[in-house]
Amino acid sequence: MTTPAANLSYRDIKRIVLERIKNRTWLPDSLLPNETDLAAEFSSTRTTVNRALRELAEEGYLERKRKTGTRVLNAPVRHARIAISLTRDEITATGAAYRYYLISSKRQSGPEWLAARLNLKQSPDVLHLKCMHYADNKPFQFEDRWIVIDSVPGVLDADFSEIGPNEWLVQAVPFTNVELTFQATRATPYVTEFLNAEQDEPLFTAERVTWLQGRPVTFARMHFHPGYRMVTQY
Repeated sequence: MTTPAANLSYRDIKRIVLERIKNRTWLPDSLLPNETDLAAEFSSTRTTVNRALRELAEEGYLERKRKTGTRVLNAPVRHARIAISLTRDEITATGAAYRYYLISSKRQSGPEWLAARLNLKQSPDVLHLKCMHYADNKPFQFEDRWIVIDSVPGVLDADFSEIGPNEWLVQAVPFTNVELTFQATRATPYVTEFLNAEQDEPLFTAERVTWLQGRPVTFARMHFHPGYRMVTQY
């Protein structure tokens, strides 16, 4: 085994570890040396080694357990990656012109179902927004969004007639966790008015919840135009 050069970056360590997995220096189901030993071998720090191994685990090559160590997986577990892009960017990437329209904005007490969805004991004070996004003036997405005011105090001063709430949130508030749900739903009479869909027509619908250090920030439900497709890669 070739001794690596000293002072390697986490990218270098990641590359070497992956190379050893692929050439079967480290066989499937075998345990890697501990982080202290790897740090000594690479003349690096445990933090740098940890980052390299963590990324390889996220990519499906390794399994890491606190007490038993880091193990090479029998077969890499491939993870689909779903890009959470701004609707504006998704539309302009196709060459279409983007247009946004605020339908309504209302401060209110959140409904009970929202409190349950956000795992809160009582209904939060929220800003409820309904918006439309267009591609070349054709309906693209109907957005129904609830923003928890206690988590985002500055939201009451935002002008959502000029900028979409998701675009504003990305600029104003970080998030630490996100939950995504995808499903087919039937178009309601209200939604059909905006998406030019038939009543009960199946629509691709995405729900997104984001948190900041355990505090819910926003819940959004996005209905896409009939025929919309989502493409993911791995």
